[in-house]
Parts: sequence; C-alpha cells; structure tokens
Amino acid sequence: MDERIRLGLKICWIIVLVVWVSGAIGAKSTAQKESFPKRFVLYVLPLLITVYLLGPGEWFGHTWLRENFVEHTNLVGMIALTICILGVVIAIWARFTLGRNWSLSVQLKKDHQLITSGPYSQIRHPIYTGILMMFVGNVLIVGDYRGFFALAIVFVSFWYKLKKEEKWMLENFGEAYRLYYAKTAALFPKVL
Repeated sequence: MDERIRLGLKICWIIVLVVWVSGAIGAKSTAQKESFPKRFVLYVLPLLITVYLLGPGEWFGHTWLRENFVEHTNLVGMIALTICILGVVIAIWARFTLGRNWSLSVQLKKDHQLITSGPYSQIRHPIYTGILMMFVGNVLIVGDYRGFFALAIVFVSFWYKLKKEEKWMLENFGEAYRLYYAKTAALFPKVL
C-alpha cells in the first residue's frame, strides 16, 4: 500500500486532535460530569488499548492477530482513506454544530442547549459516528484481525458513553429530548 495513504490517515487523526484540543478552550463550564477514574476506565483506557492494537504490526510478531483479512492494496487503502476522510468531515461538522456545548467526556454544561440542527437532525451522536468511521478506515488500512478487536473495543466504549449521555439529556430536557430521540438514529440513520 502506498505510503501516502498511510500519511493521509495520520493527517486525518492530527486534524481531529487539533480541532478537539482547540475546541476545548471556548467550551461552557461544566454543570455535571462523571468522576475521573470512571472516565479513565470507560473511555480513555479503551482508546489506549485500541491505539496499541492498531499500532505497528511488529508488536504482535507472527501471531494470528497479524493475519490479513484484507489485502494491503492501493484500492483498499483509497477506500479506507475515503471512509476516514468522511468520518473527519462528519465529526468536525458535528463538533462545530455543538459549539460551546461540546465536551470531551460525558458532561452537562451550564445553560446546556439541545442541539438538533446540522448532523444532529438525523443522528444523535454524529461525533461518535465520524470517529467510528475513522477507526473503520484505520482498521481497513491495517488490514489485520487485530483491527476487529480494536473496533469492537471502541464501539463498546462509545455505546456505553452515548447511553450515559442520553440518560442525562433525558433528565435535563425531558419531553423535548424524548421527541428528538424518537425521530433520530443513535449513530447511523436507518441502521442503528
């Protein structure tokens, strides 16, 4: 696979990280959030494990985790990079749509608003959708079975996180959130 494809993947992740770090600066102050140990175990640790699993293949020697489920061709790489770029666009669009209501962890902000425009008009958690798409692209570029474990770990962590967010949003916004919930998908319209 052409190294420019792998470079494109790295650039996608760097762009998202820069947007996330810079976006944290102007966020509203927090009204409610989970404890740090809980956030670390449920969200940070799974991401660290995922990064390890998707890291250099040499870490895994010649185990079955390094067996390819897809060939490392330029076509596969371009499809994967396209999925990743679409994920970046969705995640950043959602991030900017949230504005100052955005947070890295499960939080309610002071004067929190229910955002239902932009990507939120169809998907309740489009940032997770975008980031999951980025991971799918990453998994296809890696092409090894270890990628399935990485994707499963991230998905379970995000699923837990979105369920917690939805519980808090329902408690905070009541019927308005119930109506919004009924007409939108959690992650992928008409799928999930």
